[in-house]
Amino acid sequence: MASPNRRQRDILFTVDVEEFDTAVEFGHNIPLSEQVAVSTAGLTLLAERFEAVGARTTLFTTANYALHESALIRNLAQKHEIASHGYYHTTFEPADLLKSRLALEKLLNQPILGFRRARMGFVDPNDVHQAGYQYNSSLHPTWLPGRYNHWGEPRHPFREMGVWQIPASVTPTLRLPLFWLSLKNFPFALYRQFCRQTLEADGFLNLYVHPWEFTDLSGYEKIPAYVRRYSRDTLLDRVEALLRYLKPMGEFSTMGEFTQRLNQRSQSAKAI
Repeated sequence: MASPNRRQRDILFTVDVEEFDTAVEFGHNIPLSEQVAVSTAGLTLLAERFEAVGARTTLFTTANYALHESALIRNLAQKHEIASHGYYHTTFEPADLLKSRLALEKLLNQPILGFRRARMGFVDPNDVHQAGYQYNSSLHPTWLPGRYNHWGEPRHPFREMGVWQIPASVTPTLRLPLFWLSLKNFPFALYRQFCRQTLEADGFLNLYVHPWEFTDLSGYEKIPAYVRRYSRDTLLDRVEALLRYLKPMGEFSTMGEFTQRLNQRSQSAKAI
């Protein structure tokens, strides 16, 4: 039986499932069919590693990708949580919040509880609330040059407009990001230690990767080396090693399950 402390530690290893438009962003002119196929290849391989470790996760998928790979998403939804990553990955408008949720719910015949915007972009919390979501995981409370500066934002979950905001994990003091680029580029022993320290300090760990990372990216030479580094089997092995390392320290949870526990803790605190 797990100890009380262990039950309070949630490992949220999440996946942003999307069209492989990163190649387009860096100058490769590839069709949508190739963008989808690359992500599908990586997602299939990554799902096999989740199965091997016994890890459940949340897959934030664009509606566009899910509708192109409906059989795969339906299959993965039997074990993992499906949440919204917008309608398209390249573009976003507030109407996409509701549009993507309804498209995914129709595809899966089950509620869609959460949202994460592409590239962790800002989204109006009132829009998220109005679109019917219970949680939003679009906040990265760190500084990424050229992207955003959220250094002063909360590191821990908080409620805003009736929606739980669940930030991506950063280290407690220096706020070093623990996202996909850190997994690739930090020395693995150091990255692993950062994850452990953050999990122990915060009681949860919210990491994210993309399926296209787990394919052979050597042919996309315009993509910077720091993005292409450690693709296919090398990165798959690194993820599996990380998950096996973390497994004794907490519980692999979906975002929906984590949100439910946040609600329970909030209600208990009010009752005291």
